[in-house]
Amino acid sequence: MGKRFQKLNGRLREHIMSFGFLGPSLLGVGLFFIVPFGIVVYYSLIQSNLNPEFAGLQNFINLFENSSFRTAAKNTLMFSAMAVPLAVVLSLLLALMLECRIPAKSQFRTFFLSPMMVPVASVVLIWQVVFHYNGTLNVFLSVFGVDKIDWLKSDYCLIVILVLFLWKNLGYNMILFMANLNNIPKELLEVADVEGASAAYKFFAIKLRYLSPTVLFVTILSLINSFKVFREVYLLTGDYPFEGLYMLQHFMNNTFKSLDYQKLSAAAVIMAIAMVILIAILFLAEDRFGRDVEG
Repeated sequence: MGKRFQKLNGRLREHIMSFGFLGPSLLGVGLFFIVPFGIVVYYSLIQSNLNPEFAGLQNFINLFENSSFRTAAKNTLMFSAMAVPLAVVLSLLLALMLECRIPAKSQFRTFFLSPMMVPVASVVLIWQVVFHYNGTLNVFLSVFGVDKIDWLKSDYCLIVILVLFLWKNLGYNMILFMANLNNIPKELLEVADVEGASAAYKFFAIKLRYLSPTVLFVTILSLINSFKVFREVYLLTGDYPFEGLYMLQHFMNNTFKSLDYQKLSAAAVIMAIAMVILIAILFLAEDRFGRDVEG
């Protein structure tokens, strides 16, 4: 009986110590993430701040009937649909290229990592100089007889931001892939060479399977960064950009300024649900694709 009590007492101490170490982190997450999100959900379900009656889904219905929200959601989804696959595929191709013996490998790596050291404001300034109506790109194109284009107020506006996004994020993603490529068992690749396997077979059957956790991580990271591209767009164009650059964060920022908390909260909840669903799908795909490698 005494030994059992001592064992229970020891376990209790371990649990208390564990919660003691986890306490500050749990308190911070609860105070700065869980509680604020709970408040946002509450605001999305009431009539107004002055009339806290339960509104059901009416705020969400009003949100989807809002043309500004539909435009912002369409632009954000379109940008993410283009930016995320390109960020993953291009960074993987760069990592595979740097894995080979090419000249000036160090300089090439430095070139793609340099955007990480440049502040966002400086990057935006460069883009303003290049893509302004009287900017460097239009001056260069005029040599070939091409008329001036107001890049940030034309159908090409999303491409301009896409190039900025890729230039800013490819280097970090590339380093992640390069680190994981070095962890692939060399024995498997040597056996594949002995068996006469093609480069395509080695990539899809061996390398890509071992890279699946990194592909998942880079995809989630790129997805999150694509939703945060508002920062660059805002510095380039302000509160109300050209319609093709009006993102969800613009909509939420403007509704916050107008103190329309119900619309803002409903948009935030929709955005959070969409992110959770997308990330869950990515986790399920990675679990199915990389299960045999982990086993």
